[in-house]
Amino acid sequence: NEISQRVKVEFEVESGELMNMELAENFDLENAEQEVQRMRGQLFNFGEVNPLAVEAFEEMKSRHDGIAEQRQDILDAQVSLQETIRELEEKANDKFLTAFDVIKVHFKDIFRSFFNGEDDCDLILLNPDEPLNSPIDIIAKPKGKRPLSLSQLSGGETTLTATALLFALYLLKPAPVCIFDEVDAPLDDINIQKFNQIIQRFSQGSQFVVITHNKLTMA
Repeated sequence: NEISQRVKVEFEVESGELMNMELAENFDLENAEQEVQRMRGQLFNFGEVNPLAVEAFEEMKSRHDGIAEQRQDILDAQVSLQETIRELEEKANDKFLTAFDVIKVHFKDIFRSFFNGEDDCDLILLNPDEPLNSPIDIIAKPKGKRPLSLSQLSGGETTLTATALLFALYLLKPAPVCIFDEVDAPLDDINIQKFNQIIQRFSQGSQFVVITHNKLTMA
């Protein structure tokens, strides 16, 4: 009876079923006992059965699925944002390069109005592959001079170059009102006349407020 109870508890086999079992002729009892011991060791290592394991698994799986779905949403949004950024950069580059070319033409025109038609000037992108982040080199070479930088120009020449660049920017999208605060201070009389002619030229489309101490400009 005791053995029958143990068999029923440990192996879930009734004693009647056990009696009707036939062992193979080559059945190795010693190996069978070792295998039983090994399996018992495995069962022991598994520890106690957690009746809430399935419920905990379902909860964790639900959380995992939710996080995985959110992660996929973020990855999809990342791809969409990168595509949007690429499109915006392309449009910004195109608009910038178009504006840059227009400004360059205006800069050359106004610069030569200040000096003469043989003078050389230019605007150069130092990194044309990334125009939005590229430094811009300003070239200004009045007749008879070959400066390596703007700092080698005289004060009047630097002022005229800067004014030419400002007007070039202004002509890209003219403003209704422009204010000049003593821009003509470093200029000699000849260059002041050129500056005033430019003011008169562009005053057809904008109003200019000029702060000056120069009598020629006032006149």
